[in-house]
Amino acid sequence: MSDGSVQQWQSQPAVPLLEEQRVGEILAAVPERRHWRYRPRRVGMVWRSRTFRLAAVFTVLALCGLAILALVRDQTGTQGFLVGLGLAVLPVPLLLAAFRWLDRVDPGPWRNVLFAFAWGAFAAALVAILANSFATRWIATTTADPSNADTLGATVIAPVVEESAKAAAVLLIFLFRRREFNGIVDGVVIAGITASGFAFTENILYLGNAFGQDQQIGTSGVVSVTAATFFVRAVMSPFAHPLFTVLTGIGFGLAAASARRRRVRRVLLPLLGLVLAMGMHSLWNGSAVFSPYGFYAVYAVFMVPVFGLVTWLAIWSRRRELRTLAAELPAYAAAGWLSPAEPLALSSMRARGLARDAARRQYAVAARGSRAVPYGPGWSPGAAPGPAPWPSTQTAAQMEAAAKAQGKAAAQAVAEYESFATSLASLRLQARRGAACPDFTDRELELLHHLWQRREVAAPALAYAAQAAGLLRPHRLPSPPYAPPFPPHAQYGAYRNAPAPGPGYNPYLLPQQPPH
Repeated sequence: MSDGSVQQWQSQPAVPLLEEQRVGEILAAVPERRHWRYRPRRVGMVWRSRTFRLAAVFTVLALCGLAILALVRDQTGTQGFLVGLGLAVLPVPLLLAAFRWLDRVDPGPWRNVLFAFAWGAFAAALVAILANSFATRWIATTTADPSNADTLGATVIAPVVEESAKAAAVLLIFLFRRREFNGIVDGVVIAGITASGFAFTENILYLGNAFGQDQQIGTSGVVSVTAATFFVRAVMSPFAHPLFTVLTGIGFGLAAASARRRRVRRVLLPLLGLVLAMGMHSLWNGSAVFSPYGFYAVYAVFMVPVFGLVTWLAIWSRRRELRTLAAELPAYAAAGWLSPAEPLALSSMRARGLARDAARRQYAVAARGSRAVPYGPGWSPGAAPGPAPWPSTQTAAQMEAAAKAQGKAAAQAVAEYESFATSLASLRLQARRGAACPDFTDRELELLHHLWQRREVAAPALAYAAQAAGLLRPHRLPSPPYAPPFPPHAQYGAYRNAPAPGPGYNPYLLPQQPPH
C-alpha cells in the first residue's frame, strides 16, 4: 500500500469494530437514556430548561398569532377575513408536501416543521406588517410624498424586513437544533416552510382586501379582483416567497456543511444568502411598480429560470444524501455493524419502501399464526418468526387487529432504523469534512445503539429489499461477518459475560482492509 493510500485511510473516521465477544464492552460505553441529549442541563438555570424554552416559544407564537389575527381582521373585516382564509389555505398543502418530499431521505422532526410554519405565519408576518407600516408612514411624513413612500416601502423596506424576519426562524433552528441541520436540503426545507407560512398570512390579507374591493364596486366571478389576486398569488407564483427565503436557507445549509474551523465562511455564507434573497424580493416587488409589463418580464426572464435552478439544486442535494449513504455506510458493514446489503438498500428510496412493506407483511403474517414467508420462496435471511398460538378467547377481529398492530410496529422499526442509519452516514461525512462536533464518538455510539436495538427486524427486511430492487451484485459484496438468525439484542444478554479485552485492544480501529 502506498504512502498516499495509507494517509487517506488514516484520515477516515474510525468505526467501532464489531466482535461478538467484545460487543458488551463497546455498547457499555453508550450513555444512559437521560444522557442521550448531547448538551447536559445545568441545574439552577431556568432558561436552559427544555420545558421552559418550549413554553416560551409557544407563548411568543401564540401571542403573535392573536395579534396578527386582530390586525388582519381589522383591515379586511370579518367576511373578508374568512374569504381570504378559505382561499389562502388552498396552496399550503401543495407547498408543504413538496418540501416534505424533498426531505424524505432524512426527514426532520415535525416540531421543526410546525415551528417554522408558525414563525412565518405569525411572528414574521406580524413584524413585517408593523415594520412596513411604520416605515412607510415615516417616509411619507418626512418626504411629504405618499406615492414615493409606497414605492420605497415595497422595493426597499419590505424585502429587508420580511426576509430578515423569515431568516430568523432558519437561524434559530440552525443554532438550537444544530443536530438536525446538516446541509443544503435542511436549509431549503426549513426556509421554504417558513416562507410558506408567511405567504399564507399575507395571502389572507391580500385576498381579504380584494374581496372588500369587489363588494364596493359590485364585481364577482372570474372578472373580480379576488379572482385575479388569487390567480397571481396562488396559481402563478405560489413559490415566490419560498423561492426568496430558500436562498437564505441554502446559505445556512452550506455553512452547516462547512468545517468548524472555517468560521468566516460559516458567517458569510448565510449573510450572502440573505442579501440575495432581499435583492430577488426587491426585484419581484419592483417589477409591478416601474413598468406595466415589468411583472411579466421578470416572471418569465428571471423568476422561472431561478426557480428551475433552485429546484434542480434541491433535488441534486437530495440525491447526494443518498450517495452519502452508499459511500459512508460500507465502513460499518466491514466492521460488522451492518450486513453488506444494507448500504445498498438504504441508499435507494424504492428499496427503503420495499423494506418497510416487507417487514409489515412478514410480522402481520407471523402474528396471524401462518408460517408462510412473505419474502417469497427461497428467502432464508428473512424467514418469518414462528407463529404464536392465539388464546381461544380472542375473536377473529381481535386477532386481525393485533396482527396489523404487529405489522405496523415492525414497519415503524424499519423506518426508525433507516432514519438512524441516515444520521450515522451524515455524522461520518461531517467528521471527514472536519465539521463534526467534539462529541462525535458519543453520538456515533448512540446511533449504533439504536441500530442494534432494531437490527433483528430491519436487517432481513433491508436485505430482501436490496434483492427485490435489483441492487445486489454478488461480486461487489464481501462475505457477511455474521449469519442470521441474529443474536438477541434487547438486553445484550449474549454478551453480558464476555471476557475482558486483551492488552492494547482498541474498539475504534478499522481493519486494515475489508474482509473478502
